[in-house]
Amino acid sequence: MQKFTFLSPLDLLIATVLVLAAGTISILLRLGLEKSLAVAASRCVLQLGMVGLVLEKIFGIDHPLPVLAWLAVMVTLASNEAVKRAKWNYRGITLDAVITMAFSAMIVGAIVTQAVIKVRPWYSPQYVIPLLGMILGNSLNGISLCLDRLTEHLTSRTTEIELLLAFGATRSEAMAEPLQTAVKTGMIPIINNMSVAGIVSLPGMMTGQILAGAPPIQAVGYQIVVMFMIAAANALGSMSIATLASRRLMEPHGRLRLDRLNRSKKPASRKKALGKKG
Repeated sequence: MQKFTFLSPLDLLIATVLVLAAGTISILLRLGLEKSLAVAASRCVLQLGMVGLVLEKIFGIDHPLPVLAWLAVMVTLASNEAVKRAKWNYRGITLDAVITMAFSAMIVGAIVTQAVIKVRPWYSPQYVIPLLGMILGNSLNGISLCLDRLTEHLTSRTTEIELLLAFGATRSEAMAEPLQTAVKTGMIPIINNMSVAGIVSLPGMMTGQILAGAPPIQAVGYQIVVMFMIAAANALGSMSIATLASRRLMEPHGRLRLDRLNRSKKPASRKKALGKKG
């Protein structure tokens, strides 16, 4: 079996040809995506390069504080990204997202690292940071989808919900269906991924371990743990954010407060692009 080899700058330069090919196709077909591809590729290289340098320093320090500090940064950035992706926002949405992200990452991450993989010491950055990064990266998608579905349900079926309240339904009863549909929507991506894992696609953890020289069966075991971990994190995250959001958008006595909702602002560049297309 071929051993894992380190990539040289020349290898990365050759890989850049793949992005250039995508940009060439965009130019030939007049898709207008070449600039976006160039910016995205540049950001990808810079961000991953900076993260690599930071993690190399953290990996060399045998202390939990740098690890916890980096995890706090990851939670904050993931929460902000989840809020940006949502179509609607409300006052306190960022705090709700941070609480949700921290809660799901802490619970699921602790079970996986301490009970399943048995990481020693508990703060070992080689395991803790990548695993919690996968939890947060996938949770933010579920959370943003969940928020979109919840707010869409509340805004499109306001009359139905208010009718339930008028007939004496409690906040929990009136919000039961919106919460259910929102959490289901947040779970769709991971359910789809689990359904095709190994048949249609080889997931990232499994592929990475195989490339590093791990036995396929061992790689499969780790990938199963990761998929189940992400499923649990998505379920906890979707349930938590939907519950917190519903409590802000409906008062305890049953008054629906859609006046607290605001449309999320889209980047100016995107607005211009949409305007040109029109």
